[in-house]
This record gives sequence, structure tokens and C-alpha cells, in this order.
Amino acid sequence: MSPSRVAINELIELVLRRPPRLGPVRAIAIDGPSGAGKTQFARALKDQLQEQRGTSTAIVPCDAFATWDNPVAWWPTLEATVLEPLASGRPGSYQALEWINGVPRPGPWYAVPVVDFLILEGVSSARRSIAARLTASAWIGWGDDQARLEAAVNRDGEDSRAHLQRWQRFEHGWFPIDGAQHRADIRVTG
Repeated sequence: MSPSRVAINELIELVLRRPPRLGPVRAIAIDGPSGAGKTQFARALKDQLQEQRGTSTAIVPCDAFATWDNPVAWWPTLEATVLEPLASGRPGSYQALEWINGVPRPGPWYAVPVVDFLILEGVSSARRSIAARLTASAWIGWGDDQARLEAAVNRDGEDSRAHLQRWQRFEHGWFPIDGAQHRADIRVTG
């Protein structure tokens, strides 16, 4: 069994033992540096929760909000449109960014129903300001900076390399100050 699969099983067992802290919803954050595999981990977690546990689960990716110039200050929008409604037992929604020729523009709207589990996935998803409302969090930190950079460039395209390098420098400043890695319930590193 892969380390990720073991971590997903551990995370699910932990989450099932804890009460919801975002109204009726159990919120799980999957945080870590770019190119580390957070999206794949979140999708596998969602699949396992739905297929094996029969739960309703939604993923909200931080990539729907963040831009190269605004890596974390977009959080109030997520709070107002998704987290606050869910905490009140009401559905939320958000307008994702759509990248056209490397430029972010307002894209499609996504509904976020009141679900059993909400997975927040992406850089800064387990930030200090949400910690008290998370049922659990995972830190995904596979690979060194260069390996993660290459993975992100493979995902986003060669034109994104300079932006991703700048993003990594931002992460080196953000993560030690915010401390999400140290608050994480599960750590998947290597």
C-alpha cells in the first residue's frame, strides 16, 4: 500500500472520530507546497470517502482563487462565499478563475452544497485563520524544490516556470510564518 493510501486511511479514521467544526460540515484541508501532489491526494481522499463511506464530499481548490500576484490575500472571498454559508448550514458558491493565455479572468460559478465533508485543497488551505474550523488537515510535501518545480511546470506549462519560481520563494516565507505544516494531523513527505 502506498504512503498516500495509508495517509488517506489514517486521515479518514481521524476525521470520522471528530465532530464537524464548520457548522454541520467536516472540513479537511490539504496543504503543502506547489507541485507536491495535493490535488491528487485530495481527489483520492474524496473518492475513498464517497465510494467506501457513502458520504457527500466536495473539493474547493485554492487554485480557483489564487493568482501569481495574489497568492493568499483572496481568502476573504472564500470565507464569504463558501465557508460562512456552510457554517450556517446553507449552500455556498464561488466563481473560479479561468486562465486564458496565462491571464486570470472570472470563470464559471460552482455550487458548493452542504456536504458531509468539504476538502479545501491548495497552498494556504490550512492557514491559521481556518484552523479552529477544520476537522483535520494534511500536509503534502513530497520532493525537494527542484522536483516540485518540474512537476508544477509539467502541469502548468513551460511559460509558467518564472512564475512558479517566484511562487516557491513566496512559499518559503509563508509556510514558516503560518505554521500549517506543524499543525497538520497527517504529514505525507519524502
